[in-house]
This record gives sequence, C-alpha cells and structure tokens, in this order.
Amino acid sequence: MSMNQTETSNSAESRAPKPQPHSNRVIDIAIRYGFLALLVGLVIFFSVFANGFAGPRSAVFIFQSVAITGILALGVTCTLVVGGFDLSIGSVATSSMMLAAYMMVVLEQPAFVAIVACLAMGALIGLINGLLIVKTKVPDLLATLGMMFLLVGLQRIPTEGRSIAMGMTLPDGSTAQGTFSPLFLELGRHRFDFILENLLPAPVVFLVIIGILVWVFLELTRHGRLMYAIGSNERAASLAGTNVNRYKILAYMISGVLASIGGMLLAARLGRGDIASGTNLLLDAVAAALIGYAVLGAAKPNAFGTSMGALFVGILLQGLTMMNAPYYTQDFIKGLVLVIALVFTFSLSARKAGGH
Repeated sequence: MSMNQTETSNSAESRAPKPQPHSNRVIDIAIRYGFLALLVGLVIFFSVFANGFAGPRSAVFIFQSVAITGILALGVTCTLVVGGFDLSIGSVATSSMMLAAYMMVVLEQPAFVAIVACLAMGALIGLINGLLIVKTKVPDLLATLGMMFLLVGLQRIPTEGRSIAMGMTLPDGSTAQGTFSPLFLELGRHRFDFILENLLPAPVVFLVIIGILVWVFLELTRHGRLMYAIGSNERAASLAGTNVNRYKILAYMISGVLASIGGMLLAARLGRGDIASGTNLLLDAVAAALIGYAVLGAAKPNAFGTSMGALFVGILLQGLTMMNAPYYTQDFIKGLVLVIALVFTFSLSARKAGGH
C-alpha cells in the first residue's frame, strides 16, 4: 500500500463516526426519562403508602391544584424564555381574585365586566413590569419583587385588609348587596365526566388549552423562536434585528394575563376573594416552571415540562397531605425535590456535553 493510500485510509477512519460509549447512552437515557420515571415512582409510592391516594376524589384535588399552579407557571415560563423572571405572579393572581370579587360583590357588576377588568389589570401589570425592566434598566428580579410588594399592599386597601364575601360589612358600615354570578362560579367549580363521572374540574380544561397555546407559540412560531434566541443570547438576537425590548415586554404581559386568569379561577372555585389564598401560588408556580427544565432533558424553559412540573408538585403535595405530613415540612420537601431535579438535569447535561 502506498503512502497516499495509507493517509487516505487514516483520514477516512478519522472522519468515521465513533461509536457512542455505553456510559454516554446511559446518561442520555437518564437525562431524558429520569424525571418521568421519578413521577411514576412517586405515584406508585403514594398509591401504596397513602390510603385513598389512588381514588377519584384524590385525583380531583390533584387536578384542581395542578390547574391554577400550572397556568401561573406557564406565565413564569414565558419570562424565563427571554432570560427574565417574574416574582409578581402570586400577587397578581391574588389581586385578580380580589378584583373579581370586588367587582361583583361590592360594585354589583356582571361577570363579563369583572373578567375583562381582571384581564386588563394583568396585562397592565405585565406592561409596567416590562417597561421597568427594559426602559429604566431595573433588574427583572427587583422590578417584579417591587411590584409584588406593591400589589400585596394595594389589594388590601379597598376592604381595609379583609377578604370579600357576599353579604360582608363594608368599611363604611353598609352591607355588600352583590353576588357572584352562577356562570362565573361554574368556571371554577364545574366538573366534566372523564373516565369517571364529575372527575375533571373545569380549570384543568383551561390549563390544557392554555398549555397547548403556549407550547405552539413558543415552539412553532417565529415569535417564540425569537424569544428563545433572546434568552440564549440577547446581544446576538439584537444584532440580528430582533426587537428585544418588545418581546421582553410581551413575555411579562403574557405572564400577567395568565396570572390574572389563575386568580379568577381561584375566586370562582372559592366563591370569595380570600386575601390569604395566594400565599403559596408563587412558590408552587416557580417550582413547576423550574422542574420543567428536567423533563425529557430539555434543560430550558418549556411549556410541556412546566405542565409536567405542575403535575409533579400537585401529586407531591396531595400525597404528603394524605400521609399526614406536617404542613411546615411541605415547602422543605418541595424545595429539596426542586434542587435535586435541577442538579440532576444540569450536571448530567454538562457531563454529557463535556464528553465525560
């Protein structure tokens, strides 16, 4: 064999794809399916050790908690996609719940007016958040944290810190004459037949519809791809001609609107404007959105992963409750699971990328 033939042979061998090591294949499978396996394992564990967990009544509670958490988490996901973060969603949801109740019970407005007012409020808060971040250059965490505190105080002023219920005594001593519209209450209380009778709460249908819309927008449209590009490399996206500020503001407006929808559904389910009901909404929604990074090895914010994260949080909390775990341990366990999921995802992804 001549020298040229030898060099050609060596060159061809060097260009040939090398077989993937067995360890890398194992890591790839662990990254893609590890979280889903954990989710299935969690269901099996609680089904065995928590009496009644596998029953339809437990499923209804899980679906109810998943729906509102998931809708808020999808809003957080949109801000994460553009490299931001919205800490105001919990307070926006609570403000929406209080506004819907105030419009119908105190101002005696029809449900349609209350719904439009809540959606407009969510969009306005998102717009203000976005403008604070892109125009005044306030960091996203500080801007949305400030908005959170502002709304927590603002929503208490009209009723002097009291929750809103039908027939309540108003600050001026009069009695509220308005009532919740039966149609509005159905948004949060109606249950559809799904395998079993009255199994699927209406808010879950809203979650599925919103989840599909957000997934299609982020994954299949040009606008969604540009938002991912901004989150990946804002400067490069700007140099390519993308209007970075406009898309960032859009992301926060979507987050505000989705948070307001979650608040309205909570008001419809409770039939009152409960000042304390939104306390854990922020933590649960953020946990769901961040856990979504681990689903199918995405390692990025995504609508499907967020929905699975919300389901995971709902199953975890319902299972712990049914096992009589003290309420003060639930946030710790939630946080622990979140940290493990993120460490698992990002450390394995980095190891795979490094070829170790």
